[in-house]
Amino acid sequence: MTTLVSVRNVTKRYFRGNQKVEVLHGLNLDVKAGEFLALMGPSGSGKTTLLNLIGGLDRPNEGEIVVAGEHIDKFSNAQLTRWRARSVGFVFQFYHLMPMLTAESNVELPLLRTNLSRARRSQHVRAALQLVGLSDRTSHKPSELSGGQQQRVAIARAIVVDPELLVCDEPTGDLDRATAEEILDLMRTLNQQYNKTIIMVTHDPKTAEYASRHVHLDKGQLMSAQSAAVA
Repeated sequence: MTTLVSVRNVTKRYFRGNQKVEVLHGLNLDVKAGEFLALMGPSGSGKTTLLNLIGGLDRPNEGEIVVAGEHIDKFSNAQLTRWRARSVGFVFQFYHLMPMLTAESNVELPLLRTNLSRARRSQHVRAALQLVGLSDRTSHKPSELSGGQQQRVAIARAIVVDPELLVCDEPTGDLDRATAEEILDLMRTLNQQYNKTIIMVTHDPKTAEYASRHVHLDKGQLMSAQSAAVA
């Protein structure tokens, strides 16, 4: 498999008042195309910071991040915005759906930044909702959906532009175990049947079992990486 994501000598630091806090320290990581990677580690280890850098939501202070051959660390803000819109799907713990919009309209949001016609947008939205098993909930608003259904809408929104990469930050952290397993089964289907590359932050070993490889971070450094048997 080819390398989709290459992280080289990445350092990320923040300032809290006059205090410098270095979250990542010269970190290196490769993610293969079609891989399902779990980023694990204790709170404050740098997992979400690394995920945000790979997804183009933040920038490193030092080092290089290459995704699908593009040096995203060198992009301007406008270039980075356009790149995220076409190349990355985001799934978060708390869904971030627009409460006044239907499931269909929520999923359509990323497509509004494209040149697709309204009819083509509608086709893409219906296909994404069908893939996540919500063809019968297109006109429902978030308040009319369960937590698992809301996360399915969020996943449909993430995949509707057919991105190369899905980045997921604790995607089942707000769900009960049975519902979480349904969402993880869906993510595994996206990985295995649709060849989506997935990078998922989790602190839960049971959730990490769905990934094909685990990477452990602690205090901003990569401690270990191992392959995992698929659940």
